Amino acid sequence: MPRPKPKAYDRLNNFVKEFGETIFLADNSVLFCKICDIKVSSEKRFTVIQHIKTSKHIQGLNRLQLKSTKTQQLVSTSFSKKNDFNRDLCKAMLSANIPLYKLENKHFPEFLELYTKKEIPKEATLRKGYVDDLFVETIEKIKKCVDGKKIWVSIDETTDAEGRFIANVIIGTLTIDEPGSIFLLNSEKLEKSNHSTIFKLFDQSLNLLWPQGVKYNEVLLFVTDAAPYMIKAGKAIQNVYTKIIHVTCLAHGFHRVAEEIRNQYKNIDQLVSNVKKTFLKAPSRIQTLKSVASDIPLPSQLILTRWGTWIDAALYYCKHFEIIKQVIDMLDENDAESIKKCKQILKSNNLEANLAFIMSIYGFISTSITRLETNGMSLTESIKIIKTAKESIHSANVGGCAQAKAIDEKFQKVMEKNVGFVQLQKISDIINGQNESMDGLPTDISSGDIPFFKFAPISSVDVERSFSKYKNILADNRRSFEFSNLKKYLIVQCNAQELEFKMEWGLKGTLEELREVIRILCLMEREGQSKRIWDKSQICSSICRVQKGESFKFNL
Repeated sequence: MPRPKPKAYDRLNNFVKEFGETIFLADNSVLFCKICDIKVSSEKRFTVIQHIKTSKHIQGLNRLQLKSTKTQQLVSTSFSKKNDFNRDLCKAMLSANIPLYKLENKHFPEFLELYTKKEIPKEATLRKGYVDDLFVETIEKIKKCVDGKKIWVSIDETTDAEGRFIANVIIGTLTIDEPGSIFLLNSEKLEKSNHSTIFKLFDQSLNLLWPQGVKYNEVLLFVTDAAPYMIKAGKAIQNVYTKIIHVTCLAHGFHRVAEEIRNQYKNIDQLVSNVKKTFLKAPSRIQTLKSVASDIPLPSQLILTRWGTWIDAALYYCKHFEIIKQVIDMLDENDAESIKKCKQILKSNNLEANLAFIMSIYGFISTSITRLETNGMSLTESIKIIKTAKESIHSANVGGCAQAKAIDEKFQKVMEKNVGFVQLQKISDIINGQNESMDGLPTDISSGDIPFFKFAPISSVDVERSFSKYKNILADNRRSFEFSNLKKYLIVQCNAQELEFKMEWGLKGTLEELREVIRILCLMEREGQSKRIWDKSQICSSICRVQKGESFKFNL
């Protein structure tokens, strides 16, 4: 009679006893190698021996011996083929925009392996096994953060280095007590840029957010630029999402006013352009400038697509006019055509006066753009910036020159076209108790919706920031990126920091330790690393907790 086959549980326990509990772990059906963090086939004894002889297992044993003087790490008993270290490594590399192929450089994994005592995965392992999971996890976390909250949506479109039309969708939560969270929800490649594709992308993105059914009444605000197809898309969206207010970006509106200033003062524009050409890739000329005035910065590098940089350049030449003129006069005009043109422009009688006028009347524009780009600003503060700008621009037109009149008309035209901003002004007045009528607002907006506009944004800068990260990922040496993978990398990277801050600190400590936490938070805020979303009530509550010997906590 043949000997009965041992039960699986007994067989696995025999392997654990034979090869050691420090090597294997077993439950009722699975043999797990602690050294390699994987399941091991255990039907036959020779398959277990084969695993022990693999190079991966031998290297793992060597690492275990190196850290024998240290506390042995606890090993997960989940028996999952995927481990937390690989997942966290993949997430860290995507969040920091470190290409996964860097793992193929032998020095990088050797460094990581030396100090982590972990088996470092191959690039293909992370790309095939973890990127998709991180993407899905990010979307699920966004859904959880947005659940039950009012939201705003912002969409913009750009053309990437491959000539594709790329549109990004940003969403943010609208809350009453504090600025909400901001997420990159979607990024898609469009066949063409028109109102129809934008409408489809908007609807598709909200179906991604609410797969069980779009919550039409939870979407209160739509922020875009002022392109005609965006305006048309906004009107189509408002027919379906009846509570939405469509506002065009006010920071971009200020930039359009700055472009009008540039157009009105062509002599200054030519000066900015030619001085830039004069010092571009010219070390000897830069040295001449440094020898005359070592304490001033180099001439401003104008980037026309970056909002407000032309105004910054004009302010630079107003402040350092005499020095720049002196240096240009020292240069030989036969060396470059730009030097010759600079000398001709600098002889203009009205150049200095025009620079002084721009600095005194319009110098605030670049600062205002920067302030409007700040996250977490209340609607009342944002509107105050616009009103101050309106008064300053209009004051120059009263009895002023033709240029001032044209600039004022441009500003008025930009504001008149922005119907959504007029509605947000009425909402701000209602919130501040300065208006008791809801006339002029979308008919479906109720009194219960109004408080949620307290921290509503009026600029689309968050979409622009997501495009900057997109372009950093799609570097010249990464053009083979398939868009489907690029999208996942981008969404994980853009949301990593925001999602990490959605945690609760519950730290046990003394009053002095609480003060140190507050000091660090203030320092982070001052350095722009963190937005302040905690208030005095949280601090007072935490102090009371500490005095009672309890934990203090901040909701971040």
